[in-house]
Amino acid sequence: MRTYERWCHGGCINEDQRPYVERPAPTNKLTDEEYRSVLNIVTLPEFADLPPSQIVPALADRGIYIASESTIYRILKNESMLQHRGRSKTPVKSKHPTTHIADAPNQVWSWDITYLNTLTRGMYYKLYMIVDIFSRKIVGWEVWRDELGELAAELMERAVLAEKINRKPLVLHSDNGAPMRSYTLKAKLEMLGVMSSYSRPRVSNDNPFSEALFKTCKYRSNYPQDGFKTLEEAREWVYTFVDWYNTKHYHSGLNFVTPVSRHTGKAEEIMEHRKKVYKSARDLHPQRFNRGLRNWKLPEVVSLNPITESKPNIKTVI
Repeated sequence: MRTYERWCHGGCINEDQRPYVERPAPTNKLTDEEYRSVLNIVTLPEFADLPPSQIVPALADRGIYIASESTIYRILKNESMLQHRGRSKTPVKSKHPTTHIADAPNQVWSWDITYLNTLTRGMYYKLYMIVDIFSRKIVGWEVWRDELGELAAELMERAVLAEKINRKPLVLHSDNGAPMRSYTLKAKLEMLGVMSSYSRPRVSNDNPFSEALFKTCKYRSNYPQDGFKTLEEAREWVYTFVDWYNTKHYHSGLNFVTPVSRHTGKAEEIMEHRKKVYKSARDLHPQRFNRGLRNWKLPEVVSLNPITESKPNIKTVI
């Protein structure tokens, strides 16, 4: 409080004088000679490539103490000598992934590849799957034996043509797998006018829609836990799953409408009908609706990797 009063003395705010105050040197401060001796020792050929955490014990074994580790680190920082050394890459702080928001179908897609087990141990079929994050509709899928960017490019082109996007703004999000980063797929996306988006390395949570979709797929009651016999059998099963998921599955993230009804715009009509049903039920038995009618609203937007402060109340559970 006294500091603030001094700043405001005389009716105006004065400049902070604390940086200009002459303070006595700490009693434990190194002398100039000791400071130079530290620099001389750490620059010796035998210590030039060692961190202070190894220099201090090595000197102690010789009966020498010049300064603590923290003091040596501080001196190296003051002299701009605390730099990354070695052949390893300098650590890079991982940034938060770009947030993508969709308020209509075919604005943001997410895709990934998962393994489908077979009867042969160690052999798997690869399921490629593209999902629209706004409607949760599976807009493209295929099962192959290999993971290749060329196959992903073919699937992506078919999905774009099937949805009749015709070079409208579209974001395709994926992880950092080799097929996702392949030059063939990148060239195809550029030709189609699709913008690429990637998860942070080794962070599966950055691609939640595809991860949740694969869990729904593999936790189906009729999923063959023992494995698929042939590639054709795997494709037939996935075809059945996609048909069920898109047209019959009441999606919890969409307030329990099917992905196709959300994708085609029929979900609003369905919600209005549900509201009328509930209002009619309340008119017959108002005492049973003390807490009001159930919320039959659709999420207005869906966000991919939203910032916490602006994250909408949208569930990503498939």
